[in-house]
Order: sequence, then C-alpha cells, then structure tokens
Amino acid sequence: MTDTAALLAELVEDADASFVLIARDGAQSVELLTGPTRDVDLLADIPLTIDGTPREVFAMVPYRQVRERGFAATDDGTPLRCLIVDEHRDFPLDDMLAALPAAPVPLEDAGFDISDEDYAEVVSRVIAEEIGRGEGANFVIRRDYTATVDAEERSTALAWFRALLTHERGAYWTFAVITPGHIAVGASPEAHVVARDGIVTMNPISGTFRHPAGGATKATLIDFLSSTKETEELFMVVDEELKMMSAVCSDGGRITGPHLKQMSRLTHTEYMLRGRSRLDPRDILRETMFAPTVTGSPMQNACAVIRRHETTPRGYYSGVAALFTPNGEGGHDVDAPILIRTVYLEDGRLRVPVGATLVRHSDPYGEVSETHGKAAGVLGAIGAIPRDTAAAVKADPDEPSTDTPLADDPEVSALLASRNSRLAEFWLNPQEDGSTGPFAGRTALVVDAEDRFTTMLAHQLRHLGLDARIMPWHEVQDAAIDAAELLVAGPGPGDPRDASSPRIARMRELVGRRLDQGAPLLAVCLSHQILADRLGLDLAPLAAPHQGLQKTVPVFGEEASIGFYNTFTAQVSPGSETSGVSADPATGDVYALRGDGYASVQGHLESILSRDGIRTLERLIEHALRIS
Repeated sequence: MTDTAALLAELVEDADASFVLIARDGAQSVELLTGPTRDVDLLADIPLTIDGTPREVFAMVPYRQVRERGFAATDDGTPLRCLIVDEHRDFPLDDMLAALPAAPVPLEDAGFDISDEDYAEVVSRVIAEEIGRGEGANFVIRRDYTATVDAEERSTALAWFRALLTHERGAYWTFAVITPGHIAVGASPEAHVVARDGIVTMNPISGTFRHPAGGATKATLIDFLSSTKETEELFMVVDEELKMMSAVCSDGGRITGPHLKQMSRLTHTEYMLRGRSRLDPRDILRETMFAPTVTGSPMQNACAVIRRHETTPRGYYSGVAALFTPNGEGGHDVDAPILIRTVYLEDGRLRVPVGATLVRHSDPYGEVSETHGKAAGVLGAIGAIPRDTAAAVKADPDEPSTDTPLADDPEVSALLASRNSRLAEFWLNPQEDGSTGPFAGRTALVVDAEDRFTTMLAHQLRHLGLDARIMPWHEVQDAAIDAAELLVAGPGPGDPRDASSPRIARMRELVGRRLDQGAPLLAVCLSHQILADRLGLDLAPLAAPHQGLQKTVPVFGEEASIGFYNTFTAQVSPGSETSGVSADPATGDVYALRGDGYASVQGHLESILSRDGIRTLERLIEHALRIS
C-alpha cells in the first residue's frame, strides 16, 4: 500500500475525521485538507481568525443562508459547516488516482422523487402563475434523483471522486467533502464568486447542450447556439449577476466572453464578470447569495417562487463550497464554486438535485429532458448508470469524434462573438470615473422595490456624476423622499394594480408625493407603470411577457435599443403619441413618459440588453432635473 493509500484508509476508518479533496480545473494535483469542523450560524461567524492568527477555512454554505439577505427559504437545519484547516497537502493526480478505490457502487430503488408528468405540471404552473403574472424573468425549479446505496459511505465517496476525476472533464472543481453526517461529491462547472488580490470574478453559465449518444456534430452545436431561448437565458443570468457585482465592486464590473464550457456530456455557454472590491470576502459571499443560474431572477422573488413550488428543502444544492485562504495583505481570498452536479450521501441514501431554468419560451417536457440530462451527466460519470461516449463534437457526422476545442472552430467562434453585438458597450468596456460626469455634484436616492437592478442603475447614475444611494422601499421615510434632489423609483416584480401589496402601495405613495411636490422624479419599469396609472393611463397585461427581450423603440425623438423585463404595460390609443408620451404606434404600449419634473421608462436602461441605455438615461435625467 502506498503512503497516499494508507493515509486515505486511515481517514476512511476514522468515522470522526473530517477531510476535503479538491482537484481544480487544469491542475495535475489533488489537494487534501484536514482539520476539525465547526458549525456556525452566519457567514460573519466563519472563523477566519482564531486567537489572532489568520486561518485557512473551507466552508459548506447551504441554500438556507439566503435568509441572511432577508429572502425566503425553508430552514431545514442544513449546517453552515466550516473545516478549519490544520494541514493542506498536495498530491500528484496520478498518485491520488492510484490510491483511490475504483470499484463501481451499485444503486437500488433509483429514480426521481417527482415524476416527469408532475414536474412538467410544475413547469407549466410556474410559467403561467409566476412569469405570466410578472413575478420574474426566470426561475430554477429542482427535482432530486434518489437511490439506496448499500456500501460503506466514506469508501463510496472516494470511489465516486475517482470516477469524476477520470470521466468528467472540464469541471471548475472536482471535490469530495467528508464530515460526520454529511458527504458531498461533485464536479461543479461553475465558479460562483472568486475574490483574489482585490479582484472579484463571477462566472455565469447558462444554456445546456446535452451531447447526443454517439457524439454530437458541429451542426447540432450550432443549432444550440442559435437558440433564442438559450441565448436569452444566458443574457438574463448575466444581468442578474451584474446586479451582484454592482453591489460589491466599486467599478460595477465588466463582462468578457462569451465562451464555451465543454464537459464530458454537456456543453454550456458562459461569460466572465470582473470588478474591484475591498470588502471582507464573507460580505462578498453574502451579497452574492446565490447564483441566478440555480435560483432565478429577480433573486428575492425567485426565492419566494422556489419556496412555493419546490416540495422539499434544498439542503446544500445551489449553495456554495468556499475556500478562504489568508493572503499577503492580512486578509483572505475566497474561491467559491456553486454546489451543483453534486452527489449527496446520507444514511445510505444518494441524492442528486438537478434543476431547469424556466423562461417564457420553456417547453415543459423540454425542461423535463434537461433535468434528465443533468442527472445522467453526474450519474454516468460516477458509474451509477452506463456511461455514454458523447463527449466530443464532430465537424461532420461521418468523421470520428475528436477532442478539438469547439471554440476554435471559426464558425462557432463567430457565432459566439456575434452575441456581443446585441449588448451594451457600457458593460463590455472599462468604465471611467464619474467625477466629471454631466451631473457631477448632484445627488440621487434610488428606491429599491425588490429588484436589485437598482444596483446597476445606481452604478450608471454614479458614472454620470450623481452621488447615488439605494434604500429599500420599506425603509425609505417621507423625509428622505422630500430631501432627495433626484428620486429614482425603481423596478420590481408584481402587478402594478395590486392594491393588497404593501410594496406596491408604498411605491404609489412615493411616486405620488414627488408628483404633488413637482420634485425631480425618474420612474423605472414597475414605477413607470405606477406613474402612468397616476397620470390616468390604462394598465394591462401583455399578451406575452417581455422577460429579457430586446426591442428598438421610440423615446422622444430617438430610436433606442432597450432591454425589457415586463409583464404589464401602460397603454394609450395607437397613434396618439404626444410630446409627453412615447408609445408603440401599432399597439399603444407606452415606452416612456415625461412632464414637468418627471420622466419614466418601461425598459431597463441598466440592462446589458440596453445598447442605448446610458444615452437614454442621461436624456431622461436631464428632463427630470429640468436641465433641458
């Protein structure tokens, strides 16, 4: 027995021992972390310093921690578990593979906890009752593949870890976390958030191309990349993660990509987001809980939708594994992949949670198929079901599969790059200091109506020179409303006509208060609809929701490419546009309003889909402030 095998055997035999194995993307080594565990209540309690000494800490952060942001989640008691690293060792990958058990582990009583038919019904209900009623743009609803495992659990976890190392390529982290009462083994494709040397990186991945049996072709990949649903799904999650970046980064963040993320059985599309931050890494983690790719958007309402439609708590699914490492500046860096593509083993039961992103275009049985594909990717990799050979993509179906990187193909590269022609240059390019912006020296109060698009909006306001701060709708007092030089009434989910909603009622009050005072007001999306209603315009639901939809629309004498996330609209009679109303000449849908001291817009000028967003925002602010 080798030294590595002997060490692993010792850790397996000690039921009280806790350890973590990590293989990072591209590394030819496996890291072994050992030490005691400590369960804590809050992210702030993660013990990065003990007795005055900075410590390396590995943490498993469950989904229920999202309650720290004030969001809804079932408290299932899943621990925020910290392993305080006493020893961190590296082993050559080949040595670790040789030392790990290789025998397959059979499963019994295997299948999904929710039938295909029941899951398809949930999908239909979410599209109709949530997306169709303005509760959000997209939501991720999960189901669990479960089975009985009649084998020693720690050895089983090591066998699965070896199988993932051998058969699942392209993972950001391949890992095994073994602590008393909780075992997790996975191959996460996605780094949720990384903070290193003052740079924060997020990696939104969306769109799932399941490689067909026998190998995919370039043509089938191009069909996937050409899909409107898959493209808009990725744009929506980038928007949602930019909300988080704008909350934690002084420069708001910029995007690069898109790229292909190719794994053994699945290919995804991804962007990279980067920005500068000096926040404590635990605060960064808190403000970015959790990835929209596994929850939905807007995030706060997504949590409420998950609670309404998922039948069991999530546990660690969609949370993060986070490794906090002391750095040379006296603080800590953090590397935190999303807990997806992960097998959980507890009391002899396997659980593989998988979810599909539901959007307005979703086909219920297409989403059923996506959950099957994601579960099969994990189960096939660990050998629990037969492995397929669909890893590669071929240029021609008659040619053998190769491992040539797909993004190197000129046609694929061009198709990927063409996506950015739809996006706002503001978020693609480095952003200048706003101290010399056109509104320098002025202030703005942004009221958040439960859509953190307000963080991106506030960043754009600062870029234009405004000193902007954000307050949630339920905290802003009348005195703050009256004192604001410019009040920005923000977007939010829901029906603007809902008289029973305290949030809608409060937004009506503050919009009305500013109008009565004749004080500068800018209203966005939901607040635009509330303003329109106050001005006597009709409100109605759209025939089909505009969630992540890019349109070129008239805005007071200029055509503007804007991103829309709305289910309801203000309307006027077609063709009755006036100097104070910009509307669709065919439908009468109102895109923007202006009057003495106020302006509003239905779309999201802060979205990556708003190519003319910053220009249009500046024009509307000029009008509200009576500069023009």
